[in-house]
Amino acid sequence: MPKIKFLNAKKEVDVPEGTNLRKAAMDAGVDVYSGIHKKWFANCHGLGLCCQCRMYIKKGQDNVSPPGIWEKIHTNTNPFGFFGKIGHEDEMRLSCQTKVYGDVEVEATPEFNWHGEKFWA
Repeated sequence: MPKIKFLNAKKEVDVPEGTNLRKAAMDAGVDVYSGIHKKWFANCHGLGLCCQCRMYIKKGQDNVSPPGIWEKIHTNTNPFGFFGKIGHEDEMRLSCQTKVYGDVEVEATPEFNWHGEKFWA
């Protein structure tokens, strides 16, 4: 069984292969959303629209599903997805659109970065 290690929550869970990352995090009691987006009316409930369930895959990027067209569109057009990706282009994924097939280490609810390290350079 694949193992998901949530770094900032200091939790580790075993999940069946093909498990949705957002669902696994919620089942483990890991915060998926931050701020007002924790309220049921302020997020898209896993439809891939709000980009608030973004997580950084720190290890095991080959063990998750590749980004689909829906995820690519929304992380490039939604301001939360676009600015959340700056400086973490290869790591950021929407947990609602990501399936786990092997061991991974993720950072849930990463700090929002409006500028990135190289954005204004």
